[in-house]
Formats: sequence, structure tokens, C-alpha cells
Amino acid sequence: MPGSPDTRGTSAEPIMHRAARIEDAFHEFRARRARKRGFLATVVPYTGYGAPTWARILGRVVLARDPRPGSRAERMHRKREESIRGWRSFISVPVSDVEVTVEIEGSTHAVRPDRGGVIDTVIPVQLAPGWHTIKMYTAESTRVFEAPVFIVDPKARFGIISDVDDTVMVTALPRPFLAAWNTFVLDEHARVPTPGMAVLLERLAATNPGTPVIYLSTGAWNVAPTLTRFLSRNLFPAGPLLLTDWGPTHDRLFRSGREHKRTNLLRLADEFPGLKWLLVGDDGQHDEALYAEFATAHPENVAAVAIRQLSTGEAVLAGGRSKADKHSTLSGSPWVYSPDGAGLSTQLTELGLLR
Repeated sequence: MPGSPDTRGTSAEPIMHRAARIEDAFHEFRARRARKRGFLATVVPYTGYGAPTWARILGRVVLARDPRPGSRAERMHRKREESIRGWRSFISVPVSDVEVTVEIEGSTHAVRPDRGGVIDTVIPVQLAPGWHTIKMYTAESTRVFEAPVFIVDPKARFGIISDVDDTVMVTALPRPFLAAWNTFVLDEHARVPTPGMAVLLERLAATNPGTPVIYLSTGAWNVAPTLTRFLSRNLFPAGPLLLTDWGPTHDRLFRSGREHKRTNLLRLADEFPGLKWLLVGDDGQHDEALYAEFATAHPENVAAVAIRQLSTGEAVLAGGRSKADKHSTLSGSPWVYSPDGAGLSTQLTELGLLR
């Protein structure tokens, strides 16, 4: 209005990137059409984590049909969900304007998703260390969804943070096509685990009871169910996935995968100051630099860095290798390199991290 103060660019009313505004308008249009067809706000729960006094709750709210409990439609819907290809998760309509109820050990909490439908919030709890099950639902839907939450023991001193693509899962694709292929084409049956990595991570977790295992990836939240099933089918230890939202942010057209990883590494160090993490990644350009940066700034939070070396063909497709020969000297933390989990296992045993 004429005479009104211009608040653009101020903290009171930040300006969203044009791409984000277009995306929101598109989602609102699709949401109106879907609701007219009987679609309801439904929760897709993800694995969470926390400490005895707090829990980080993760999930996503989308519009979906609400089949009658126990009906053939519900059984068929569940079967489709279990074999769904990644691209189908991107045609679901995210919802941000609903309240989600979270039930934990008899107490309830109301949370709201962000503009992409993603639930990522911390709530106060009183829980014993170990695995717990929470319930999540909306007022619109009759379906109640359960999600596991791992509560880290305050006495724990060791944890694992692992990358996914080219670390626990062989991709062998050019980097420009990697995200699109894994997201829109493959289901978990077609993905190939890196030899020996599941055994390595399972042995590490067994050697250190109560070890939290975090899978930190630049993949989109939309494919979290697919990745979770992949990890389970290939016997990787259970743990939360920390992924990123799909699409533009408030202030930029594309999200930064490196910044996503950097932010979560710093967050985990702040949340669990008593833990020393084994950082697991690959030498396909970025993991080494990020881990070296973190290990240099937070040496008290790093037990070691384990890097899976890509084959020559994989390195070419990945756009080369990271030049990281000096990282072990600069960070002060031990670094081990091998093309597979067996080689990393041998070296970690020599460091005393495996028995």
C-alpha cells in the first residue's frame, strides 16, 4: 500500500526465491485438486534419534487416499508402497498446513511440517536408551503410522556417520546423472551394496554396544523409504537417514548438498559432545574435504575417517578423486583407505576400533 514501510529484505518478512514461490503455488494447485478427489493428509514416518531427554522426529506429510483398515485396498496399497520406484515418491503432493500428532510413551505432541511437507523437529521426552516406537498421525486420516527412534545412551562413546552413494551403495554413474537415476528410476532391488560394507558397519556396531549409526546423504527425503528398505535388505545396521528436501530453498534455486552435510555434522557434534564418530565416505570429490574440515575443527569428536576408494572406472564417472593425501596429517585423526569393507575392516582392527 502507498505509504506503507518497505519490509522487503528485513528479518520480519524475508523474501522467498522466485523458484520457491512458483513451487509453492504449484503444490497448492495440486493439493486443491487432490483434496477434491478425496486425498487426505497422511504421514510418511522416518527413523529418528535422540537422547534420554529429547528426540529428533523425522517424517513427511503428503496427500494420499485413505483405504479402509484391513481391506483389500489397504493390502494392495501397502504392497505397492513396498515395491515402489523412486520417481513415484516425487509425484505425491506435500502438505504444510496441517498439524501432526506425535505419541511417545503415552504423551502427545503437536508438530507442523515445513513448506516441503518435511517434519524435522525436536521434542522433549523421558526415554531410556535404546530403540523406541512412536506413533504419528493427522486429524484428517484414520491411519496411524509408527516410526522407530533410537535414544543414544549418555555413556556411549562411539558412533558411526556414513555416506550412502558410492560408500555403502555402488552407483557407477556419472555424477550429473547419479541423483536422477537413483531417485527416479531404480528401486531398492536394483541397487548394489558395496562389498563388505554391511559386514563392516555391523561389526563396528557389535564391537561397541549402543553405537548410533547415522546415514548422512545428499539424497532427497522423498526416497527415504526406498533407501531404508535397501539398507534393511542388505543387512546394514539400522539407523536414521539424514537427507535433504527436494527443490529450491527460500533464497536459492538449488540446495547445497555439501552445506547439508556440513550442517548435520556440526549438529551431531553439538548434540552428542561425548561421542567420537567414525566418519565413513568415499574419495569421489567431496567427502574427504568435508570430513577433514570437521576433524580439524572438532578432533575430540572424531575417532577415525574411513574412505572407500572408487575403482578407476567409478572415479572417472564421479568426475575424479579428491586430493586428500594431507588430510590425516592436518586433522590429526587416523585415516584409512580401501576399495571395500574388508580392507577397511583390517585397518580399523589395527587401530583398535574393531575386535
